[in-house]
Amino acid sequence: MADKANEKTAPAEKTKSQEVMSTPAPSEKTESVPVENAAGEQPDFRNPAYYCNRELSWLKFNARCLSEARDTKIVPLFERLKFLAITQSNLDEFFMVRIASLKDQVSAGYKGTDIAGMTPSMQLAELSGNIHEFVKDQYNTFNRMLVPALEKAGLSVMADYGTLSDRQTAYLDRYFEQEVYPVLTPMAMDPSRPFPLVRNKSLNIGALVQAKTADAITKKGKKKKEALEFATVQVPSVLPRVISLPDCDNGSRAVILLEEVIRKYIDRLFQHYHVVCTCPYRVMRNADLTIDEDEAEDLLMEIQRQIKKRQWGQVIRLEVNDSIDKRLLRILKKEFRIEDDDLYYINGPLDLSFCMKLYDLDGFGGFKTPKYTPAPVPEFAGKSNVFDVIREKDVLVHHPYMTFDPVIDFVRQASRDPDVLAIKQTLYRVSGNSPIVHALEQAADNGKQVTVLVELKARFDEEHNIAWAKTLEKAGCHVIYGLLGLKVHSKITMVVRREEDGIRRYVHLGTGNYNDSTAKLYTDLGLFTCDEAIGEDATAVFNMLSGYSEPDRWYKLMVAPIWLKKDFLKLIRRETENARAGRTAFVRAKMNSICDPEVIAALYEASCAGVEIDLLVRGICCLKVGIPGVSEHIRVRSIVGNFLEHSRIFWFHNNGDDEVFMGSSDWMPRNLDRRVEIVFPVEDERLRTEVTRILTLEFEDNVKAHILQPDGTYEKIDKRGKVLVNSQEQFCEEAWKRIPKEPTPVEERKFTPAEPVDVQS
Repeated sequence: MADKANEKTAPAEKTKSQEVMSTPAPSEKTESVPVENAAGEQPDFRNPAYYCNRELSWLKFNARCLSEARDTKIVPLFERLKFLAITQSNLDEFFMVRIASLKDQVSAGYKGTDIAGMTPSMQLAELSGNIHEFVKDQYNTFNRMLVPALEKAGLSVMADYGTLSDRQTAYLDRYFEQEVYPVLTPMAMDPSRPFPLVRNKSLNIGALVQAKTADAITKKGKKKKEALEFATVQVPSVLPRVISLPDCDNGSRAVILLEEVIRKYIDRLFQHYHVVCTCPYRVMRNADLTIDEDEAEDLLMEIQRQIKKRQWGQVIRLEVNDSIDKRLLRILKKEFRIEDDDLYYINGPLDLSFCMKLYDLDGFGGFKTPKYTPAPVPEFAGKSNVFDVIREKDVLVHHPYMTFDPVIDFVRQASRDPDVLAIKQTLYRVSGNSPIVHALEQAADNGKQVTVLVELKARFDEEHNIAWAKTLEKAGCHVIYGLLGLKVHSKITMVVRREEDGIRRYVHLGTGNYNDSTAKLYTDLGLFTCDEAIGEDATAVFNMLSGYSEPDRWYKLMVAPIWLKKDFLKLIRRETENARAGRTAFVRAKMNSICDPEVIAALYEASCAGVEIDLLVRGICCLKVGIPGVSEHIRVRSIVGNFLEHSRIFWFHNNGDDEVFMGSSDWMPRNLDRRVEIVFPVEDERLRTEVTRILTLEFEDNVKAHILQPDGTYEKIDKRGKVLVNSQEQFCEEAWKRIPKEPTPVEERKFTPAEPVDVQS
């Protein structure tokens, strides 16, 4: 895709919005006039001191998740367990990808710096200390806060066999013999057997054992002392890690972890040995795929090969129980070639993601947030044909507050509709039993032309997507495996339908994946439209993805990687110029992360000009607030709530002629420069008002919002004397209030003549 002029001439008359969104030709200068600070000097907006390191910022996000696990006032007990489990899975992925990438850079001798002026080795050193402290906080939260609170709630998490009743011990004796023992595979290390391969993220129990040959006599008549030998056994992932026990004597529930049961009976695995010591351990390996797409003849096969390597990558983290025997530790450190910085002593059970299994236990509903059922989308309620609804007007859907069903029905009805000619869709992450994929299969069976781009490089969903891609191909769909050197992260579906007045294109554009499972957990927005210009752009998108056709112009969509950043910068600089001219100017935006240096520099410049900038950034934020003469007009907040904030909304004041956009892209280099992303305008005044209201309410949240401080920390809002605003709860309530009420049947009235009255004189 060459960098062409992004001319925006709609099939119909150009709107004011389209004129503003024109991307300049490469020769046209878009640099804005330098702004001076109070001292009359031009600030260097790319000064590394004005930026926060991306990885350290991510760690602060995970700390905000941990703060929810520590919140005893607002967050129910079992929800706190869930947040603790989330911090563990977050940290695991962070190690496998981000820490692994930094280690690769150090190994390659890379000395370059990031936007905060830090080299990879500097980042690793800074991160190591912070992560060790974070892990201590995790286990302090578990041991000192959650375990005692669970006891009071009637759930005991057993770690000591001495506290078990006779009935519970007898139960575990049977359970081990019948369920666990047949599955276990002990592996020893000796001169004939090398150190066993230990899978990534697997939980294992290491042991030192000694042969039972105490009666062996040497030539000098002394007892022979047998050497210690290393052995290990993997805790089977096919068995439940959390084992429910018979109720305690006081009637409370009790559970024990599988690894503790195995440790108790581990001598059964080594019949002719003394088990000297045991200790659970867990390794994290480099799981960042390195794919040379230029050399790969078949991208599908290359990714499959790389996925297999993920289990055996370099060990980058070793977790051990803090009571580990030093002799056992020396063996593990030597065999895994681990440095002290990458060794984590754990005071409690390894891998706290098991807390999610505790959360799923029945009988503790009073300690959880009531499960929310998404409300029907009012426009589709009671309507049988989605195309009739969309043809009448654009429809906005807000998940998970509104059901995801219309998105599924959109594809499902298209697959059966005899007037539908073609369905085209991008898939990044889908659920395990995706109704959308099944609908696409049915569409192909029904003779529709079905084109699906399945992004094989969606991290940690590669195997899943490969399986779906093969399924779709077998059904007769035309499947595209992504683009060379780019990830396709856009969320778009187009249905081409023959109608009385000609061919009409129906389009769904979204901020989140076509995943019916995560649609119940992630906050996202979607737009259904049959706007002619958007349909023209949608066709151009799919032609670009399926072939080598690059459009000469975009009518309404903003598309990465070539055009989107230019459009965003132009929108920000327009607000800057308005502020310099004395006009009201503001930018309000919501996204998952912001770390693109060009965008941040443009925001700093806008702030200097007096543009009021409010950002809602859930995760990484490399921008700093409150820098005198640089970012005094910028405010950043993050919402960590019951649902994962995932939608992207961009609101530019435009001197009172507000422009609002939504889409799949964050303000990150990977989104703007290395992915195919789509950002689309919300032009219907009715829907634009609703989107700005959604964003405004989220900025008013004072229950789940964390505010970025000038020193880089995040603080929750002081709620004393304030009316509490929990945006997620309010959206849940509003979604159900919008459902049209069924008219109350009026009781039929019948006229009945009065009975004659016997009047006596």
